[in-house]
Amino acid sequence: MTTLPINTIINGDSINEMKKLPESCIDLIIADPPYNLSKGGEWKWDNSIELHGMGGNWNKVMQEWDNFTLESYFAFTKAWLIEAKRILKPTGSMWIFGTYHNIGIINVICQMLGIEIINEIVWYKRNAFPNLAGRRLTASHETILWCNKGGKKREYYFDYEYSKSGDFYYDSLKTPGKQMRTVWDISNNKEKRELAYGKHPTQKPIRILKRMIKLASRDGDLMLTPFSGSGSECVAAKMTGRKYIGIELDNSYCEIAIERLNHTKDNEDQLGQLSLNMSESEATK
Repeated sequence: MTTLPINTIINGDSINEMKKLPESCIDLIIADPPYNLSKGGEWKWDNSIELHGMGGNWNKVMQEWDNFTLESYFAFTKAWLIEAKRILKPTGSMWIFGTYHNIGIINVICQMLGIEIINEIVWYKRNAFPNLAGRRLTASHETILWCNKGGKKREYYFDYEYSKSGDFYYDSLKTPGKQMRTVWDISNNKEKRELAYGKHPTQKPIRILKRMIKLASRDGDLMLTPFSGSGSECVAAKMTGRKYIGIELDNSYCEIAIERLNHTKDNEDQLGQLSLNMSESEATK
């Protein structure tokens, strides 16, 4: 029987490391794969700098790990999604971040592999970086796919009550007590402590990750993030009482993630709420 590397950040290749895991062992996957925005090096198309057919550059990251040909990006995406589907439980969910540069490829491959797309979420970023050239509309959203393993039975977990009545004070589009919709107004700004030990160029804010985790998993469930970067998904999992496995190719980001996790309390959200409830109780005496 394979022992799972629970509550661990693995320094390695995501596809190879996922292959080491047994089938149907993960409750939740949050994937923030390379968007294929960095162009250069051995890219073979003459018009690569303009990203012809994709509306131009998208706040380019310019990282070696984010530089693929179209063909190699398709193959890479298919390879990691095959492993993600294999290790995901039938009751599990997978969230995938993307932009218009890569989300179409991910969508098509999900359909090829029989991965069901439950919802497409538009993450509206009201504080988006302005378009300095003034030659197109300002890019102000990312796309998130919420998926399950697929198959005849839809067994995935969904906390409907949380989706309606959770505390989403930071989202101007969410009405308390009403069903959550597929457009989320969540600032991309990070709290000071999210950046205290280092940062990643495509780091996601903790508040959006905690929302995903709470919507699609239970306390004590196991979350895997195959492109963990500086560890935000793992930090969010620890804060919400979930176990985690992170995989990251760059050891320097693994070190940042471990440092962040060392300064994060287990069940931090629940502890904070308990403290608040106790304070309110004392105030009413």
